[in-house]
Amino acid sequence: MKVVYSDGGRSKYFKGSAGDCVCRAICNATGKDYKEVYEDLDKFIKYHMEHSKRRKHKFKESSSVRNGVPKPLSRKYIEERLKWKWHPLMTIGSGCKVHLNENELPKGILIIKASKHLTCVKDGVLYDTYDCTREGTRCVYGYWSKD
Repeated sequence: MKVVYSDGGRSKYFKGSAGDCVCRAICNATGKDYKEVYEDLDKFIKYHMEHSKRRKHKFKESSSVRNGVPKPLSRKYIEERLKWKWHPLMTIGSGCKVHLNENELPKGILIIKASKHLTCVKDGVLYDTYDCTREGTRCVYGYWSKD
């Protein structure tokens, strides 16, 4: 799979690296400005962490755009704010059926959910800060697409 280095526009605003794969994947997939997404996602996380009845069970206090967005909130943000549709590719006990490999993914712009990571694939090309494919063997749990 071809890999295009892209930090989603982070370097325009911040120096160094971060655990901001959710923000990067969204920016790479939508073309939105990094700071705009970062700030909106930050407000979204803070609101839901404050108003969640089970926040201590669900979310780490250190959860943030920069340090890692909790899975339920990244999913909620992509589906509610972006209006993208989730396509599950794996269920509990089913084993891995689709890998982060251009021959196994549909064409189009996708936000991919892999283990502890979100990334963007556009027509079989990976856009990220590193090659996260594990040589085409990394399992894809599912993806979002704009339908």
